[in-house]
Amino acid sequence: MRDETELHIRGLRIDWDRIAPDSYLRNIEALSGVNTLTFHKPVTFFVGENGSGKSTLLEAIAIAYGFNPEGGTRNYHFSTFDSHSELCDALTLTKGIYRPGWGYFLRAESFYNVATADDEYGKGPGGVPHHFHEKSHGESFLAMAQDNFRQNGVYLLDEPEAALSPQRQLTLLYEICGCAREEAQFIIVTHSPILLGMPDAEIWSFDEGRIHPCAYEETDSYRITKMFINSREQILKRLLERE
Repeated sequence: MRDETELHIRGLRIDWDRIAPDSYLRNIEALSGVNTLTFHKPVTFFVGENGSGKSTLLEAIAIAYGFNPEGGTRNYHFSTFDSHSELCDALTLTKGIYRPGWGYFLRAESFYNVATADDEYGKGPGGVPHHFHEKSHGESFLAMAQDNFRQNGVYLLDEPEAALSPQRQLTLLYEICGCAREEAQFIIVTHSPILLGMPDAEIWSFDEGRIHPCAYEETDSYRITKMFINSREQILKRLLERE
C-alpha cells in the first residue's frame, strides 16, 4: 500500500476568488473556511449532517478529476440535469506521481441515469451491457461497484449504502478494503456506521462548522446507532410520547 505522498489525489486547494460573492457556497459553513485539504490514507470518509457540504465537495473533486457530474467512468459523457455547483471551477487537485489504471464516480441519487447510460454504451462496438435495470436496486448498485472496483484506481462514492442492506454493506466494505490494499484510493461520503468502521481509514467531519479529523467513535453515525440499539425502548418512549 502506497503512503500518503503516493496517493492518486493527495489534496485540494480552493480559490475563493473564483466563486461569486453571492454564491450559496459561501453560506456552507464547513466549506467556506477551507482553502486547502490534504488526504493521508487510501480510504477517506466525509461525514456530517445533511446540508453540511460533503456531497458538494465530493462532486467538485469528481468533476475536477475528469468524471461526469452524474457519475460513471471518465469516459461517460451524458447529462440529464445540470445541477453541479461552481466549486469545481475553483478547485485545484494535487495529484500523485502514479497514474491510476481506472476510476469511477458512483452516487446514489443519479444511479438510475448511470445505469441507463451503461446500457447505451454497452450497445456500441466492443461494449458489454450489464443490464443493471434487470436487477433489484441494491443488487445492481453492488454489481456496478464490483464490476468497476480494481487495483490502482480512483473511486469517489456518494452515500453508497443508500441501496444496500447491512449485509451488502459488509460486502462493499470487503471490496473496498481489498482494492485499497492494491494501490486504489477511495473518497466516500457516508452515514453508514458499518462502512465507517473500516480499519485504518481517515474520517473528516463536516460538523461544527468546519472540516476536521474525527475518530470513528466520535461520529454521529456510530454514537446514535449505538445509543438507539442499547436504549431503544427508552428513546422511542421519549420520542413518541404525547403530552
